Amino acid sequence: MTSTTLVLRGVGVSPGRRAGVVARMPDPLPAPSTEPLPPGTDLAAAADRIGAAASVVHDALLAAASTARGEGAAVLAVTAEMAADPTLVDEARRRVVEQASTPQRAVWDAAAVVVDQLLALGGLFAERARDVDDVRDRVVATLTGAPMPGVPDPGEPFVLVARDLAPADTARLDPDLVLALVTEGGGPTSHTAILARALGIPAVVAVAGAGTLRDGDTVLVDGALGSVTPDPDEDAVARAGRTVRRAARLGAPGATADGMPVALLANVADPAGAAAAAAAGAEGVGLLRTEFRFLGRTVAPGVDEQVDAYRQVLAAFPGRKVVVRTLDAGADKPLPFVTAPDEPNPALGVRGLRTAWDHPQVLDDQLAAIARAAAVEDADVWVMAPMVATAEEARDFVERCAAHGLAQAGVMVEVPSAALRARDLLVHARFASIGTNDLTQYAMAADRELARLARLSTSWQPAVLDLVAATCAGGALRGRPVGVCGEAAADPALAPVLVGLGVSSLSMTPRALPDVAAVLATVTADRCRELADAALAADGAEAARDTVRAMLPVLEDLGL
Repeated sequence: MTSTTLVLRGVGVSPGRRAGVVARMPDPLPAPSTEPLPPGTDLAAAADRIGAAASVVHDALLAAASTARGEGAAVLAVTAEMAADPTLVDEARRRVVEQASTPQRAVWDAAAVVVDQLLALGGLFAERARDVDDVRDRVVATLTGAPMPGVPDPGEPFVLVARDLAPADTARLDPDLVLALVTEGGGPTSHTAILARALGIPAVVAVAGAGTLRDGDTVLVDGALGSVTPDPDEDAVARAGRTVRRAARLGAPGATADGMPVALLANVADPAGAAAAAAAGAEGVGLLRTEFRFLGRTVAPGVDEQVDAYRQVLAAFPGRKVVVRTLDAGADKPLPFVTAPDEPNPALGVRGLRTAWDHPQVLDDQLAAIARAAAVEDADVWVMAPMVATAEEARDFVERCAAHGLAQAGVMVEVPSAALRARDLLVHARFASIGTNDLTQYAMAADRELARLARLSTSWQPAVLDLVAATCAGGALRGRPVGVCGEAAADPALAPVLVGLGVSSLSMTPRALPDVAAVLATVTADRCRELADAALAADGAEAARDTVRAMLPVLEDLGL
């Protein structure tokens, strides 16, 4: 019998089908009482409790970051630094001393001020408002002895349903316990989505009606189609349970069915992530995020320290390509030694390569460290700059790399200008790597964290695919390879479309490698081009995805 229950629709951000019992994130902590401290209270001592509680939260998050990997570790480290930010603590202390607020109420009200400021700034500043609320709740829980906010533990595998999920909570999800993730908020390239894909957890975000799901309900989550089916029938549950299990390790180099090679690489954020990627059989590293040595610091790390860190990554891939991205500071990764704290719109501000305009020594030190590490390891080291917008910037970066003996210098394509004029950038750059997350955000003018814009914030948008095609055309004209290292590369349905547009390498979270390889192995190069043409001809993202999926019945067979 087929269930007549209304299917809830959202945006699928991590593929896979799972059925399970719902466990909802606990309700947020209630607002503390506005009752002031009693007369005679030592206000200075009460205010001091706030700093102590913030330190406890900071240390706990840093400890969690030390045991996490990749993007999750970076997210936890950033959240920890927010707990240590004096802005929140100082404002809360002032409220205790001047207004006799209880420490917990003072933290609550101070956080509201910070959140309002971030929301007013908009863009990537607004994305951090959720993190402030998360830190607020953790500090208040520490002050009051309440249970620390976090993911429920019902004692068995479950489908996690939440209004929204703080990045720090997502980073610590256990994929052996969390069968799938459903949220009312978020978007396809939000931190929640990125971390869910990295963990291999099927996920659907921006689900209207997710609030109607209750603890104990059984649901079927399809992370590819973006659907959540309450009370699914037995046949649907059985089909979800029959999902084809592929090996966790990539067994052979990536290629289409007719033998056209497609390099399948890994996105890596630290040495532990490099080891995991090598164990997963990645053919190399298509994106080494170097921020792991810079986050949470007030000054840049020295050259010797960087050399040691890069060598640990390069050592995991002897004889294989490792593409190192230079520091991508700014926007959601502010660093006090290269970024300004008062930019009105950091997403359009001084970020990525632009930070070298005022702080060239930071980039020169990093290139020197990369060159030294490359000289003593056997990896094939390439280096690329983020946020390159003009041919002049590409030329200057390539020349700077050459001065350090780094011959394979390329550019990230993350802004439409770089895609549209790729033929000019690639006169100088030896390769291009498309960062589809930012390219989508800038092309569609859509905040990736805003649930109401989630359907715009997807690389299935034909306009975004046009920009990918333009980049590949520029690469073909100059004889330069073009890869994709954004989240789009991990989508098994979108991967053959990207290959059909002219992409020669795909870099992704290691967990996605077997799925992408399995799909590519079933389609010829000509079929990839047909899929790309069909996607480009569609009049919207949903139509493009549905058309391509209908042309790829293997996705259903593989449970993708």
